[in-house]
Amino acid sequence: MSQHPVTDDVIALAEALMERVSVTPEDAGCQQLMGDRLRPLGFALETMVFADTTNLWARRGTSGPVFCFAGHTDVVPSGNESAWRYPPFTPTHDDGYLYGRGAADMKGSLAAMLVATERFVQKHPDHRGSIAFLITSDEEGPFINGTPKVVETLEARDEKITWCLVGEPSSTTHLGDVVKNGRRGSLSGELTLYGVQGHVAYPHLAQNPVHRAAPALAVLAETEWDHGNASFPPTSFQISNVHAGTGAGNVIPGEFHVSFNFRFSTETTAEDLKQRVRAILDAHELDYAIDWKLNGEPFLTAEGELVQATVHAIQKHTQRTPELSTAGGTSDGRFIAPTGAQVIELGPVNATIHKVNECVRVDDLQLLVDVYESILEQLLC
Repeated sequence: MSQHPVTDDVIALAEALMERVSVTPEDAGCQQLMGDRLRPLGFALETMVFADTTNLWARRGTSGPVFCFAGHTDVVPSGNESAWRYPPFTPTHDDGYLYGRGAADMKGSLAAMLVATERFVQKHPDHRGSIAFLITSDEEGPFINGTPKVVETLEARDEKITWCLVGEPSSTTHLGDVVKNGRRGSLSGELTLYGVQGHVAYPHLAQNPVHRAAPALAVLAETEWDHGNASFPPTSFQISNVHAGTGAGNVIPGEFHVSFNFRFSTETTAEDLKQRVRAILDAHELDYAIDWKLNGEPFLTAEGELVQATVHAIQKHTQRTPELSTAGGTSDGRFIAPTGAQVIELGPVNATIHKVNECVRVDDLQLLVDVYESILEQLLC
């Protein structure tokens, strides 16, 4: 038996969450488990169900400032379970690591958030402002009925978040070596290029959209969209999927479908990118249609109390100074930042997320509790 009961508590809670098969958008009782721990601390719980998604908004206190822990209980599918060293939904310890789906992304963080809050409230029952939890089961899915809908509800009643810490696995090699203080925007396009279907032996009677589109796609891939800035890398364009044809080898396709995505910096806008794409396609005299999806605008928390408190807490408990980064994918922080909240992401090492044999260091979860609690103390005491 461990000599550290609080340490045992965060691991036990992580395991209890990981045992629940909450493949997106299922919550599988995770939020109820968290609510049962938050209610005795004086949190008012509000379950918000939108379509297939269960969300939890929990708040202790009625005044500002509001510190919010944000996260998700849903996980990605395990894939081929026979490829796992241990069953993905049976939390297993091996050589200092806790294995299982959601260990790093992000049930370990949820457990650390909750235990840190329990410790903080016990020490500081009369803390200033409010502590909140915004938890969704739709972060790994289409992200329609999760955090965006909760934020809409909060905004409609003028309930503002001051500081938001998202527990996404931000670290690269060691806990706290990287803190995400912003994210690039994400703009996706579904491009359909039209031609004339025909027999490959009679190309003069057809029009191949693949052939006609290839030069334009090359220009799109080679275009320098911007140079980035001190906080963001240059905007990138990537083709993720192409499809054409009927399946028969002797048919010229009548349509060509191309999926692509921009990860863009604050040096450009979604509308500017749309206009430039259309200009390139028009210059090649293509017949096309595009369906756009703006997955999120770029955001940046360059400075402020939250960044300062986070950096100081990491320095105190790990003796390292984190790198502030906007690299990587998107998170639900992109829905919270536009409300005016300061937003950062801090969580475990992300080396195994979404992979077979996802795992987290047990010591890191223990350390994460200390860091989270220290952030609360700096902001709400």
